[in-house]
Amino acid sequence: MAGLNPPSAPPAHPLLAVLLPFAGGYFVSYLFRTVNAVIAPNLVADFGLQPWELGLLTSAYFATFALFQIPLGLLLDRFGPRRVNASLLLIAAAGAALFALSGGFPGLFLGRALIGLGVSACLMSSIKAFVLWFPLKRLPALTGAIMFSGGLGALSATAPVEAALALTSWRGVFLGLAALVLAVSAVVFLVVPKGGAAPRRESVAEQLQGLAGIFRSRRFWQVSSVAMITQSTFMSIQGLWAGPWMRDVAALDRGGVAERLLLLALSTMTGALLFGNAASWLAGRGVMPVQVLKAGLAAAMLAQLAIIAGPGPWSGWAWLCYGLFISSGTLAYSVLSQHFPAHLAGRANTAHNLLVFVCAFVSQWAIGAIIYLWPVVDGHYHAEGYRVAFGSFLALQAGAWLWFVVDHARAGRPVAARET
Repeated sequence: MAGLNPPSAPPAHPLLAVLLPFAGGYFVSYLFRTVNAVIAPNLVADFGLQPWELGLLTSAYFATFALFQIPLGLLLDRFGPRRVNASLLLIAAAGAALFALSGGFPGLFLGRALIGLGVSACLMSSIKAFVLWFPLKRLPALTGAIMFSGGLGALSATAPVEAALALTSWRGVFLGLAALVLAVSAVVFLVVPKGGAAPRRESVAEQLQGLAGIFRSRRFWQVSSVAMITQSTFMSIQGLWAGPWMRDVAALDRGGVAERLLLLALSTMTGALLFGNAASWLAGRGVMPVQVLKAGLAAAMLAQLAIIAGPGPWSGWAWLCYGLFISSGTLAYSVLSQHFPAHLAGRANTAHNLLVFVCAFVSQWAIGAIIYLWPVVDGHYHAEGYRVAFGSFLALQAGAWLWFVVDHARAGRPVAARET
């Protein structure tokens, strides 16, 4: 089986030739992730979907996305990010077309599952490409730029999609998205340069041994554990429970909730750029990204503590700070890329990504299960349920952060120092 293409000369404009094509992929990935929130009423009206069917349909994206992370790491390290991402995006385009043309739940479910599989490489292939084409010190800033493009995709799945529905049906929207994904796939394949680093030819057994070594690495668990619980908790809260909290605890109307959620998304996008560039700038002055990761996550936990203590005049600012500082968790991908050799970077980051998504599944259900321990009155959940649920996951984050900080200090050298 062939390995990576032989290395070629560095592109004249690497930001244009490498960053922008992969940013386009992550843009459509996030757009697909959140678009069902807008078209859900249309799907319910057309197919009479029950709530559990709508939830199952939406979760199909996350299921295939998570399940493919381990084989994805093997593929990225063997064939490179250009070919893997471009190929998988073709599957996403086919899934979007199937979703658009489906006549019932089975076709919708399969289409959504294929979309999740097809976009599963968008973030990981970006990071792998950055490892191949850019100096390691630029990884945090580049990863921040990719996260920002994902935020733009999430924003595009709101008002722009709603506006498109006034011009066409949800089927037309998904056919348009299928065409967009085909275009992004072509750009990735044709614009991103081949190669980027001398190939390291490994057998499947050797690749699996490398993956096992990652899971045996204490340094991997140091970084992944704290980033996993903090990031997955935020995904669960932002994706579902922030809105009900603002309605039930802060007593905001629908317009106020929508405004706060938009500001939360914007603060998260801003944080991705801020922390990525700050980490790269500080790395040139001797401050390793792992130190920025520690500080950012500590600030995010303080913001959560303020939210749990609410509501109050500070609540809006607490949510903004939460979105801003939680973005530091994305530095974990850069830290892992810098710690492991380049030929293991894809497997290390997909292993971490798998843990994040699995933990997100668990945390979103668990937060709801805790909230439901209190009585529901007129469709509103009890404020104490939110406090206990959010507080429980804050305690888990604090425990993981303390182990990370103490164990890392005992190790006596930066996690971000790459070992070969």
